[in-house]
Amino acid sequence: MRKHTVLPVLVLLAVLAGLSGCGKEGTPPPKGPQASALPSYQVRSGDAVTGSPTLDAARSRGHLVVGAKEDQPYLGQKNPATGEYSGFDIEIARMVGADLGFAPEQIEFRTIASANRETALQNGQVDYYVGTYTINDNRKKLVGFAGPYFIAGQSLLVRKNETGIDGPQDLAGRKVCSAAGSTPYQRIQKDYPQAKLIGYDTYSACVDNLITGQVDAVTTDNAILQGYAAKVPDELRIAGQPFSTEPYGIGVPKNDTVLRLALDDALQRHEQNGDWKKAYEATLGLSGVPAPEPPAIDRYQ
Repeated sequence: MRKHTVLPVLVLLAVLAGLSGCGKEGTPPPKGPQASALPSYQVRSGDAVTGSPTLDAARSRGHLVVGAKEDQPYLGQKNPATGEYSGFDIEIARMVGADLGFAPEQIEFRTIASANRETALQNGQVDYYVGTYTINDNRKKLVGFAGPYFIAGQSLLVRKNETGIDGPQDLAGRKVCSAAGSTPYQRIQKDYPQAKLIGYDTYSACVDNLITGQVDAVTTDNAILQGYAAKVPDELRIAGQPFSTEPYGIGVPKNDTVLRLALDDALQRHEQNGDWKKAYEATLGLSGVPAPEPPAIDRYQ
């Protein structure tokens, strides 16, 4: 694995800052989700779920600690000025947290890199994790998953004027960037070994290097790439079609079955009462892609 020092994403930030003043018709609001458009969530009784050691610890400290991403537009993004997190994954974390008895102000978000998600759950650094976390059998050996709450697919982000990349079959000899330890990184490593794979801690570092011409493509799930492409539509585009199926789940400590099933129940309630769709439309929907039907929840044994 080639792992590089993460550089400040100054170029990307400069481009985004430039967009904030242009007001171009048809482009998404550069500042992301508007609070007035977000749903509110009814906080259920704090003792509605019993028998979860993770929840017992959270109740003792008075708040939840939730792992998240901070650099994914419309999914999980942190405002560097205010420290506030926003996006579809953040709303998922808040809506299920309300069902566990915690108001939004009782949720502390903690940024965890893709490569460190399992460790964070195993060591009790976070109570659960919501951050484009693909459910797969290998990860189920280490952690538990509620959901899925969304289905994505691995895709490629390229510069707007790129003509030679239409899918993973065109990556031989090309510099391709992804988050080290992520499912997309591992897929390119295994299935497309002729690509020159580069790993960073964050996708924003990859996108920065794509804009400056240091890499030829960024690969991860289409939901993540939609956000980046929508932020800088004159610079970037998604190439070709998705080439995988990525069910996003909420990661929990492996042996806390009570918490996992409670989160499954919470997801189902919010899908049925319309909160899920409202949250999508106010966040990831700003990328221009309509809300899909939420996937069936897998209550595995």
